[in-house]
Parts: sequence; C-alpha cells; structure tokens
Amino acid sequence: MGDRRYGGRSAQQRRGDRRERLLEAALDLIGTQGYAAATVGALCGAAGVSTRTFYEEFGGREDVLLAVHDQITAAGFAALTDALAATASEQLHARIHRSVHAYLGAVASDTRQARVAFVEVVGVSPRVERHRLAWRRRIIGLLETEAAATAHRVSSPRRDFRIAAIALIGAVNELGHHWSLQPEAMPLDAVATEITRLAAAAFAL
Repeated sequence: MGDRRYGGRSAQQRRGDRRERLLEAALDLIGTQGYAAATVGALCGAAGVSTRTFYEEFGGREDVLLAVHDQITAAGFAALTDALAATASEQLHARIHRSVHAYLGAVASDTRQARVAFVEVVGVSPRVERHRLAWRRRIIGLLETEAAATAHRVSSPRRDFRIAAIALIGAVNELGHHWSLQPEAMPLDAVATEITRLAAAAFAL
C-alpha cells in the first residue's frame, strides 16, 4: 500500500516535521531554562506531540540534547572550515579574524545555541561527555592541520600546534560560556575580537 498523504504531506514529511518541532522545543527549553527543564513531558508539550511520538524519534532526553548539539556544532565546524578555505591565500591575522567571526556567527549568534554548546552539554553524563570531546578533538585537529600547513608555506620552524589549538579551544569555550550566561555584559563582537587576539598569539609563526 502506498504512502498515505494528509494535507498534501506524506507520512515521512509529517514525521520529519514532528522531529523538527521536538528539536526546536529542545533548543528553546535547554537554551533558556537549562537541560534539567527539558523533561520528556515539557518537550512534548512545547512541540505539540505525544510521548509516543517522542520515543519514535529519540531514545531519551540525552538523545535530543546530542541531536541539538550536533546541529549547532556541525554548523560551526562547517563555517570554520569554509572560512579557512576561503582565506587560504590571506595573511594569518586576516584568516583568523574571518574564521573566528564565521564560527561564532554560526554557533553563538543565538544565545540559546551558545548556552547549549558551551554550558548545558558539559558534564551531563559520560556518554554526552564523550560526544562533546569527540567534536572538540575534531576542531582541534582542523586548527592544528591549518596551522602546520601555514607554517610550512612560510618556512616557519616546526612546533607542536596541537598544544596551541587545545589552549585556544579552552579559551573559546570559557568565553562562550561566560557570554551565553551574560550576553548583555559584552557584545559578541568583543568576544570575537578577543578570541582573534588570542588565536593570533597562539599561532604566531
């Protein structure tokens, strides 16, 4: 029997809509009230779906958190990768400036996203922590590779850029954490400018 359509939408499309509503509800609840507030009941109520529908899409609350975190971090990683590729021929400071702004624009332009990425995902459980650290290692690896390639192009002495990348990611996470909890205390552009300074110092050739 073919896929039934209601209101011109297939079952697959309707299921996709329900999943998106749950993800948006999770972003809003976790990003404004914290992970503890995002109970299954609260998520279902905000998304306008049943508990049965929730468990058709997710195994539990952690799965929703991971899905939202993946969306945010993947967007940031893609923006960072694109910015680095687009500035390959530019001077180091210009590359860093554009890359930092691209990353923060994707991850932190919405304070809810910043809170999920920098605050609520930390220390939830061993499983979530492994997931978070896997993304962190991926970003560190990208920064390390780019820094080493730049050093090679300008014939700079070899050094361990991984240490600098780890230090920079720590600074980004801490600044992002602070900003997401008190966005009115400083403009996001000021955060980006400070991270640019730190990155320029960390990767100075």
